[in-house]
Amino acid sequence: MYYILWIIALLFVTAGLVGTILPAIPGAPFIFTGLVIAAWIDDFSRVGGFTLASLGALMILSLAVDFVATALGAKRVGASKLAILGAAIGTIAGIFFGLIGVFFLPFVGAALGQYISQPDLFRAGKVGLATWIGFICGIIAKVVIAFVMLGIFVGTYFW
Repeated sequence: MYYILWIIALLFVTAGLVGTILPAIPGAPFIFTGLVIAAWIDDFSRVGGFTLASLGALMILSLAVDFVATALGAKRVGASKLAILGAAIGTIAGIFFGLIGVFFLPFVGAALGQYISQPDLFRAGKVGLATWIGFICGIIAKVVIAFVMLGIFVGTYFW
């Protein structure tokens, strides 16, 4: 049973790391769940409540970053509501087109949404780019937070 629980914990953490890049998988909650299972395996003797609370706070921060980064990129250049909706639709649609779709379709969705709202090609491109940059910054921040979570857990578990 001990090894099965470790395998389950590692599967959650692995899925979470994938989820920091793919928007369909809630990365930080999966990582957090895996780390809680790992802490539970030895009855929280190595990783206790304070560490888990810190990891929970980082998980919440990661979820917030996911929404805020893209929105800030879009709002910085005055994106319309349709541009933000287009970016969200592009993000979801990108899942079905692999890694290139995940990175490219939020830009396309934001630009199309902005162009439908205000038919100005230059402005639509600018909004699409700003939204895309916010999206990429959000992914980078989520990856950093994920590795900080893992570092805190490993450091606490082994030292």
